[in-house]
Amino acid sequence: MELGTKTGENKEKLKCKRSISFLGGERFMAYTHDGWTLYTRDVKLKGGRIQTIYFFSKRTPKSGKPCDKPANMVVGVNKRTGLPYLKKK
Repeated sequence: MELGTKTGENKEKLKCKRSISFLGGERFMAYTHDGWTLYTRDVKLKGGRIQTIYFFSKRTPKSGKPCDKPANMVVGVNKRTGLPYLKKK
């Protein structure tokens, strides 16, 4: 693991981890951040287009599957609620 030069950057990288899980015989990486696991699911929009959404959850959601963090995204944390979120780099 490569640590950044800023103190906050070091703390951020140490909080996050990837765990290997098995789902139906399939191996995948699930991204977690302070106990929150990143999930994804496809939703159908009003215009009929399919959109992939990402969300964090501490429990297993009704729909969605655990996933790895997309390469073009970084994790931020809401200062008031502590809930992590994804934003573009």
